[in-house]
Amino acid sequence: MTQTTEPLVDLHTHSHFSDGVLSPAELVQRAHARNVGTLALTDHDTTDGLAEARAACVTAGIRFVPGVELSATWRGQTIHVVGLEVDDSVPGFRAHCDSVLARRRARLAEIGARLEKRGRLPGRELAAAAARGSAPTRLHLARVLVERGHAKDTQDAFDRWLGRDCAGHVPAEWPELDVVMAALREAHALPVLAHPHRYKLSSGALRMLVTDFIARGGVALEASMAGMSPNDADRIASLCRRFDIHASLGSDFHDPAVPWNPLGRWLKLAAGLEPVTHRLQGTAASR
Repeated sequence: MTQTTEPLVDLHTHSHFSDGVLSPAELVQRAHARNVGTLALTDHDTTDGLAEARAACVTAGIRFVPGVELSATWRGQTIHVVGLEVDDSVPGFRAHCDSVLARRRARLAEIGARLEKRGRLPGRELAAAAARGSAPTRLHLARVLVERGHAKDTQDAFDRWLGRDCAGHVPAEWPELDVVMAALREAHALPVLAHPHRYKLSSGALRMLVTDFIARGGVALEASMAGMSPNDADRIASLCRRFDIHASLGSDFHDPAVPWNPLGRWLKLAAGLEPVTHRLQGTAASR
């Protein structure tokens, strides 16, 4: 494998403690092979994998950034906020995560009940199998549907069973953005608006979201991600410049079987953007 001469930065990854497939140690091993020099583990609504990832990074000589990705609601829209350098020992933050994880489990149980009633599937059994991890998600259930022969792949599982207007659709109910940002502030984290280019918002609504995000302590937008089109990259870079806010970069890595989304990818920030790595503690990371 050809490596870049400069260590890569990846500030958005997932392990099997949420909806990734690798253990934190395996994730770090893969990051090391990919020449990632700065790595954040940002599992959904849980920090259970941070200790393992931190220890593996020490062994591999990788700069570790403890992180999390919290689910939130803004004006009826589900959004996600990455918290970098999170202090997960703070009781209020841990209580917040526990509350959201309880919501996740309740939602998955309701999806199972609906699959059983409307889809004639063994929904409760499927949901129970999907709920064994720290932070169960619909992706876990989609994988179980594939394993049990009820879908060809995870996309088919969403299209047939879990998406809007499907038998197992249950709308998400996440905490409001104010609540999520307060939890991150309490944990002394640097809040980063995750994948802003993916939200189905008009240009004006996206500017309003960024305005609200910054007003509540947000420090960066994810401006370079795997799968981001040049147009989207330009759009988010323009928002970073307009609001004078830092830029972050991350693969949103989940699964090594997805070839177009390796750890570190080729991530690079557009000219003139201020990297959020400059806000991280310790020595400065590479751009």
